[in-house]
Amino acid sequence: MSIQTRRERERAERERLIVTAARELAEAEGWDAVTTRRLAAEIEYSQPVLYSHFKGKDAIMAAVAVQGCADLAAELRRARTAARGTRGALAAVAETYTSFGRRRPALYDAMFTHLVDLPFATEEAPAPLWDAFTELRLVVEPIAAEGDDLGLLTETFWAGLHGLVTLMRSGRLPEHAHEARLALLVGHFAGPAAHPLGR
Repeated sequence: MSIQTRRERERAERERLIVTAARELAEAEGWDAVTTRRLAAEIEYSQPVLYSHFKGKDAIMAAVAVQGCADLAAELRRARTAARGTRGALAAVAETYTSFGRRRPALYDAMFTHLVDLPFATEEAPAPLWDAFTELRLVVEPIAAEGDDLGLLTETFWAGLHGLVTLMRSGRLPEHAHEARLALLVGHFAGPAAHPLGR
């Protein structure tokens, strides 16, 4: 192994350690606890070493968001491919998405709530962001009517899921009706046959 290759691997490993430490610290104590000083202590590197990889906390949070989108895309893909039928896939992805947001609140916030320096919905968006969006699009596509704008339809489905996650986590919506709300959302998108009240 050349010296250059070894250095590149070591650098990639340090970046992975920084991102993992930030993610774990945020999940345990919230994003306010994530500081460059605290991260440097957690991973036992100096702050200058940390800054040689990331400009600051915002850049670290953006890296965490990209990693989180990769994780979300993988979970959504597993749910979609394991489900039976169009409505089943839509319901499985909806449940998986909302479960992810509720299980991993700090990670979800980095991905979709906090301002991070990441381009969304542009060609410059990192691949994991597109991968997660594509998993949503793949379950919406079969229920799109002729002439529907598939991108807008997918964004609307995503917005519904995001709203449920956000409102439930903030205590604005009671937990006990979560499944009924998901069924209503899926029923609205999939058509009357999927409506929980048979309408």
